[in-house]
Amino acid sequence: MTIHFPFQNTYSALPANFFARVAPTPVAAPRLIKLNRPLAIQLGLDPDLLSTPEGAEILAGKRVPDGADPIAMAYAGHQFGQFVPQLGDGRAILLGEVVDRDGVRRDIQLKGSGPTPFSRRGDGRAALGPVLREYIVSEAMFALGIPTTRSLAAVVTGEAVMRETALPGAVLTRIAASHIRVGTFQFFAARGDTDGVRALADHVIARHYPDLKAAAQPYHALLAAVVARQADLVARWLLVGFIHGVMNTDNTSISGETIDYGPCAFLDAYNPAQVFSSIDEMGRYAYANQPRIALWNLTRLAECLLSLFADEQEKAIEQAQTILGEFPEKFTVAYNAGLRKKIGLFTARDGDEALIQDLLDTMAKNEADFTLTFRHLGDAAADDAADVRAQFTDPAAFDEWAGRWRARLALEPQTSAERKDAMRAVNPAFIPRNHRIEAVIQAAVNNDDYAPFEELLTVLAKPFEDQPEYAAYAEPPLPEQLVTQTFCGT
Repeated sequence: MTIHFPFQNTYSALPANFFARVAPTPVAAPRLIKLNRPLAIQLGLDPDLLSTPEGAEILAGKRVPDGADPIAMAYAGHQFGQFVPQLGDGRAILLGEVVDRDGVRRDIQLKGSGPTPFSRRGDGRAALGPVLREYIVSEAMFALGIPTTRSLAAVVTGEAVMRETALPGAVLTRIAASHIRVGTFQFFAARGDTDGVRALADHVIARHYPDLKAAAQPYHALLAAVVARQADLVARWLLVGFIHGVMNTDNTSISGETIDYGPCAFLDAYNPAQVFSSIDEMGRYAYANQPRIALWNLTRLAECLLSLFADEQEKAIEQAQTILGEFPEKFTVAYNAGLRKKIGLFTARDGDEALIQDLLDTMAKNEADFTLTFRHLGDAAADDAADVRAQFTDPAAFDEWAGRWRARLALEPQTSAERKDAMRAVNPAFIPRNHRIEAVIQAAVNNDDYAPFEELLTVLAKPFEDQPEYAAYAEPPLPEQLVTQTFCGT
């Protein structure tokens, strides 16, 4: 039996210093615990064959499929502001690329597939918990309509990995438009390798931004396109209460996808200064800091491209600064447009931003649940404010704001039913709450029980539907269920 992957590899055809050729390390007893069948079909793969023991061996790295050209990609990066000139795929191996049914080129990568030349004394493996977390959150983000890498499969390896204690080992098959990061450009720029920067930029334009080939200044246009995608992406994160947790430049995707779900988390009570990541001791990547950090990361990308902009350094810097200067407005426009939709406004008027900020300030002071406040606001638009008032420790504070909100709604012609439907389409009822993810991980790690994992995935696949049979999944954690820290999966 042959499991066919229609590989069409382009990254491994780039110069040899872009990657290291390395095969996955075989594992003892791979067992498939989850296959994303719709995604497999989208990729042109046979889900029935992938579900066989032979399929599990491929998805665990024990068997390399025909046509694969396994590589570990080289990159550098700023980690919490400190530059590291060589990072690279330390526990991930890119099997190859396929062109999906929509004509989009997609990477197929194994995470946790063994050591590479970039492992930096690590074992190259992944524990089961982080694999389940990334599967859950990346697929939830996809269902929420946010650009993201996807999860094709999760496999347990039959081997333990040593962290603080022995844990079940696992491998995640990650799908991405590409795994090229800001840090990939930094790897070549830090070495003064202008030819490498140019070759990478040309590859990125051909793969992600083909319309830019005809631009008068294609490298300037590339920076502008990445700036636009990142501005939109981070706005979308904030609109659902998502905190990436580790926005290093090596975790900033050139394609504009969310990548690397390590210590990520979603807000429960709204707090713009919220941090979950155990390693973010200074709050660098707090919820409200994410737009500022995105611009900081894009500035590092611009520095890498200066040699392609102009022969004169000052002129190149001026050109880059002009392009970077577009980020704040692009982010603000996307964010404010999203917020207006969340509170049921169909048009933009003076005073809208102040009205929305007043709501956010009131939510923060009253420890209101971010997701449920906006979800129930749709009911309040239809004159049923009980559930949204209940989110506030002082419901009268909401009432005061709601009076001004209703006066603003009255300036638009939509009916309350139309407004409620529109609000429900952008305000999810279900997000991957931190305590739910932890419960899933504990059931799997401690009891080899994947029923909670499957049920959570079922709920999160339809985040904008009420799903009465799963209503408990919409509820915020009880005090004893609160998760206050999340951890990297290394």
